[in-house]
Amino acid sequence: MKVAKRRIGDKEVFPFTIPSGIITTEVSVLERIAWSVPEIGILTTKSIGPEPRAGNREPILAEYAPHCFVNAVGLTNPGAEEFARRLKSINIPREKFLLVSIFGKDAKEFASVAEVLRPYADGFELNLSCPHAKGYGMQLGQDPVLVKEIVEEVKKVCNKPVFAKLTPNTNNIADIARAAMNGGAYGLTAINTVGPGAFVFDGHYVLTNKVGGLSGRGITPVGIKCVKEIADALGDVPIIGCGGIYTAQDVVSYAKAGASFFGVGSALAGMNVDDMPAYFQNLANDVSAGTNIAEILLKTVDMKYKKFKVGEKISSAQDFHVLKMAEPLEASPGQFVFAWIPGKGEKPFSVMDTHPLTIGFLERGCFTKELAKLSKGDELYFRGPYGNTVSTSRHLVLVGGGSGIAGIYLFAKQNRAQIFVGAKDIAHVPCLDDLENMGDLHVATEDGSAGYKGFVSDLMRENLKVGDCFINCGPRPMLDAVLPIELPYRMRIYSSLDRMTRCGVGICGSCADDEGRRTCKEGPFMPQ
Repeated sequence: MKVAKRRIGDKEVFPFTIPSGIITTEVSVLERIAWSVPEIGILTTKSIGPEPRAGNREPILAEYAPHCFVNAVGLTNPGAEEFARRLKSINIPREKFLLVSIFGKDAKEFASVAEVLRPYADGFELNLSCPHAKGYGMQLGQDPVLVKEIVEEVKKVCNKPVFAKLTPNTNNIADIARAAMNGGAYGLTAINTVGPGAFVFDGHYVLTNKVGGLSGRGITPVGIKCVKEIADALGDVPIIGCGGIYTAQDVVSYAKAGASFFGVGSALAGMNVDDMPAYFQNLANDVSAGTNIAEILLKTVDMKYKKFKVGEKISSAQDFHVLKMAEPLEASPGQFVFAWIPGKGEKPFSVMDTHPLTIGFLERGCFTKELAKLSKGDELYFRGPYGNTVSTSRHLVLVGGGSGIAGIYLFAKQNRAQIFVGAKDIAHVPCLDDLENMGDLHVATEDGSAGYKGFVSDLMRENLKVGDCFINCGPRPMLDAVLPIELPYRMRIYSSLDRMTRCGVGICGSCADDEGRRTCKEGPFMPQ
């Protein structure tokens, strides 16, 4: 078998894509992948609905066995109008095929979303298969009559190729495929995740939604079976085969079953932006040459939870707390962990210290309020660490603002540095006595209750000495204020901005910055 460009609509593209909802969920990542991975000819977006949708609370993803995942994102999306604005802001190669995934509760909603996004899409993928969102996806896609109606309505508002994404959770996938083609579909995507299924750890449902779709290695045979049933019934129709594709042998098996394009998703877990181009290049070469080099490039991720007990709680302010566990956790400066309270949710936190594991946090939402209720002896779970550390240097400058001070604490503990911290008052500067013993400390508080009265950026202008490595952690206004002070030094500058980080292993893509770099894989401290 030879990997070569194939026709889709009016374009000739290479036959790989990343399925909807994986990695390329932010347009910045979509754009980055478009330019850096030639073998990905079809750019598939996250599923977009008529209105913004927050989706499910974390945890949204769990690994129930090696390379096997269960997820319940909940169709998180910004809505059609906002997504159209975002698509308008990016630039992708003309030879790529932009396949916009859409959903709705009925044919009318599907058509309305397609109409809004039509100017930016080369084609549409209709999500008729999400297994865990009530009233959407699979609940529509199991009925051939509804599937045909939805395809017909979308075709009325656009003359672009339409792919119906089918669910494996049915006994008549060939009948549903035929209904989609009779409605005017250009092709089919098979399959979406299997299920829903559940993953229980230590007696607790891991996903906040309790159940979710299964993906990864465990569903490869299901995907191949579904593609073959469709191809046997309908003959030569364009099929994007998805589900557990990891190696060249998987691609060949899908091709022999009848697939013409191939979606690679869960296999990319743990890969950074430099890993993916090499993986896809080797995957394509393996298919053509009969080799198996791409398998060596697969990553092993660790999403296992460990139980911890709170050893000490320090509340320096009514809304700011430091939790010291009774147990240690090995981590490097700059890395982060996820704290999980079953039934309440999960959020990432900087590793403030390792012996014992320590986190510092500001009460801001439902989960941190639950976390703040814990006291000595209470149990919770952690997974990680995730992210990368930063190679420090002799003249290190650390800058922390607000809860971001926790993010530079371990750097300060392990490196003698010039330290600048800023907070609204002394109560919001965690472990101040410890920081004073770790380096050349400068404190700014907005109310003047400690150190300099004002902002940390003003304090830096007056007191910054030589620096050849700057590490910043704090809110956007602070980063915007300190970067102009640091840039004239023309040295290494790394900044960590608090972003929505939901999986930690690179799959969900929600933590991407404007350059398509993900906090969990390329960060959290990004070169500036």
